[in-house]
Amino acid sequence: MLARVTTFAIDGLEPRAVTVEADIRSGLPAFTIVGLADRAVSEARERVRAALLNSGFEFPLRRVTVNLAPASLRKAGPGFDLAIACAVLAASGQISPEPLAGHGVFGELSLGGEIRPCRGVLAAAEGARQAGLTAVLVARERMGEAGLVPGIAVAGIDRLARLPAVLAGERLTPPSAPDVAPDAPATAADLLDLADVRGQALAIEALAVAAAGGHSLLLEGPPGTGKTMLARRLPSILPPLEPQEALEVTRIASIAGLHEGHGLATRRPFRAPHHTISAAGLIGGGPVPAPGEATLAHRGVLFLDELSEFDRRALESLRQPLEDGHVTVVRANRSARFPARFALIAATNPCPCGRAASSCRCGEAELARHRRRLSGPLMDRIDLHASVGRPLLDDLVGSATTSSAEVRDRVVAARERQRARGRQANAELRGAALERALQLTSAAERLFARAYDADGLSARGRDRALRVARTVADLDGSDRVDREHVAAALAHRRRDAEALA
Repeated sequence: MLARVTTFAIDGLEPRAVTVEADIRSGLPAFTIVGLADRAVSEARERVRAALLNSGFEFPLRRVTVNLAPASLRKAGPGFDLAIACAVLAASGQISPEPLAGHGVFGELSLGGEIRPCRGVLAAAEGARQAGLTAVLVARERMGEAGLVPGIAVAGIDRLARLPAVLAGERLTPPSAPDVAPDAPATAADLLDLADVRGQALAIEALAVAAAGGHSLLLEGPPGTGKTMLARRLPSILPPLEPQEALEVTRIASIAGLHEGHGLATRRPFRAPHHTISAAGLIGGGPVPAPGEATLAHRGVLFLDELSEFDRRALESLRQPLEDGHVTVVRANRSARFPARFALIAATNPCPCGRAASSCRCGEAELARHRRRLSGPLMDRIDLHASVGRPLLDDLVGSATTSSAEVRDRVVAARERQRARGRQANAELRGAALERALQLTSAAERLFARAYDADGLSARGRDRALRVARTVADLDGSDRVDREHVAAALAHRRRDAEALA
């Protein structure tokens, strides 16, 4: 007898419908899985056999062949277990195949028959809706996640033995959320506060501009001046995620195994990989392309501390996502496109020894090697450059000049102004959309025209400076970009003239 069940493979970040076909016929007992399955899927034979027997079902002592179609799509992970078990049960006549016809099935089996949650449930539910199915059958712990997709019913199951009852219409309630959900909105007590920072008013303002417009920022200064301290406090001033952004972030976190909550992610991601990371780890890769840190930071922040210590090839791999907002990973037989719309926040010392210019001990060769690691094309894609100097003693013992709550209010107001003009943050504006948003005054146009040649801006640098000027005006509550807004934006780009000279 032949039975079919629909499940889903996660191809990059996209769900692909997979038909699980189970055929049972006379012959020597055997259990074969075909259809370009990886080792985790091939090992499902033993998990399914033990789970069926330990759940009170019979495993057919005949020739069992399971095909995962289409055969040209690579299948990876344990999420196929439950669908294979359902197909075997339907083909052997132990359950009716009719209720399965409208369900997408996704889950991992234990040897005892318990249904374990697995990565990518949200993507699988989206795939079920796209495939025209009416319901999705998942682990009980992931019912809340699957329920985030509108237009699809969710059936939860905790043990394989309950499968006939669940297919007959019984619905388990999702598990109760913990007292403090991992993805609950952050409070002031959860996050580091800018009130801890002393004597870095200019750097704090650059941080506010970066948060308000989604801009990239380079913090440069000697060791111990507060670069990392500033960057770690950026999440406390970031605006909240919009609904569509939250869905994107939750899908990525679910596929990467980072989403442990029951609802949409509410915090913008903040990723801070170590400087030993490879290019593949940063932008994604592997035999089966998987998302890297740039994608895990989508709609949030990618923080690279000690920028000059990163491998040059890894840093250069960021040039495309910084420009396009996505990265395409190509392998011999397949390719995957990952979203990577993040704000890059980087911190670096001015030279290998890190001392101030007056006491630097680095030779010319060391300085040249340091500069080569931070290439001109990469620096040209960083919107803001802030110098973080050694604070005065009076500043260190004095009171705080600002708090995260104060800065965040300004940032949220600036984002509201951007939302009123369109759906994009200022850092994402291109072409005609940028020209419409600018509204430069005549004084601002004259200043920018004079500064364009004097500062040695590239055409890309010009557009980025204009976007920063628009954000400065938004923080100032101005509809038009005036002379002082352009002046502030150009001041944040001054390093370009030195780096590109």
